[in-house]
Amino acid sequence: MAVRVRNPNFLSLILVLCLLASASAKVFFEERFDDGWENRWVKSDWKKDENLAGEWNYTSGKWNGDANDKGIQTSEDYRFYAISAEYPEFSNKDNTLVFQFTVKHEQKLDCGGGYMKLLSGEVDQKKFGGDTPYSIMFGPDICGYSTKKVHAILTYNGTNHLIKKEVPCETDQLSHVYTFVLRPDATYTILIDNVEKQSGSLYSDWDLLPPKQIKDPEAKKPEDWDDKEYIPDPEDKKPEGYDDIPKEIPDPDAKKPEDWDEAEDGEWTAPTIPNPEYKGPWKPKKIKNPNYSGKWKAPLIDNPDFKDDSELYVFPKLKYVGIELWQVKSGTLFDNVLITDDPEYAKQLAEETWGKQKDAEKAAFEEAEKKREEEETKDDPVESDAEDEDDAEDAGEESDADSKPEAAEESDDETKESDKHDEL
Repeated sequence: MAVRVRNPNFLSLILVLCLLASASAKVFFEERFDDGWENRWVKSDWKKDENLAGEWNYTSGKWNGDANDKGIQTSEDYRFYAISAEYPEFSNKDNTLVFQFTVKHEQKLDCGGGYMKLLSGEVDQKKFGGDTPYSIMFGPDICGYSTKKVHAILTYNGTNHLIKKEVPCETDQLSHVYTFVLRPDATYTILIDNVEKQSGSLYSDWDLLPPKQIKDPEAKKPEDWDDKEYIPDPEDKKPEGYDDIPKEIPDPDAKKPEDWDEAEDGEWTAPTIPNPEYKGPWKPKKIKNPNYSGKWKAPLIDNPDFKDDSELYVFPKLKYVGIELWQVKSGTLFDNVLITDDPEYAKQLAEETWGKQKDAEKAAFEEAEKKREEEETKDDPVESDAEDEDDAEDAGEESDADSKPEAAEESDDETKESDKHDEL
């Protein structure tokens, strides 16, 4: 079928502009995990001696939008994972830094991370692990109901600082693109699937530097400062007889039982109920204090410990990108890792990969879920008589007994993972 182009010159101009934008971008690292990726990445021996080092699968996953577009996926439960790649060392001084990647949690993650790290200086990649210093850690983190957020941790003067703002992450089983943009004016933006989720300044959203101003430690609240907003009404008087109102009164609806014998049971008295007229101890009503001065606050002064850093955003020796995780349940898949200086190129790459495949991946996932539900329904046994029910009950008791240690172990591991996240 022929397609008519009304303004070919205009379309050509748009194409040229896009190519120029791509050509002007500095791409420090781009990994789509095509053939030869293993030559670019180094699997760490971290935890290998303890038989706790997990293996990576090279796969497009159980459901995908393109079976030929593969990434690396955690493949073993209860394992540590560490892998890294080197690129030519660079500094982001006077330049924008963009860190982007795609991650998918096929295992319906209960507790675990999907973050990546940028590392500086010299790193022994075969020993890369949880204790290896890093410059930036970024990506989604999920653990139970309380932790479902995007980590953005920056290292400054040897200390890791977590972003103070909450950035919710995606929690489904589909691929999502996470992007962190850091600019020379010390501002940042976090995007998920090319949509801005958070932005701000390094000065306000991380505690990298001491505050510019602090409360004056020498300041004292004036003695005549009245900070009581409401006071008892001096004109309000307690009503006469108020203290004589009883807390309880005889129940007017109570009747003496017909078989009550006063000779044996004594004199009958009605049970008591709370007195609706009793309002508790009397207190005068409150009125606005005419002398209210407001809540006193110490005045702010310049912090003598504050020293500005014009290179607060700078990471001078970026050289490695790595993934370091502990996973109770495996199945997290990483792909399309990008480090560049051009946010527009990052958006373009996201659309060329995730954007083109997301609808097909979602359809493939829904089809896989439908088949899984059908299989579960087909395999679900239906007991027809009491004997079968007894057998099932006995089998259930044995299964529970067998599974308790495993359940306890999983609980311990998830607690370990939660503790690990609290330390970040």
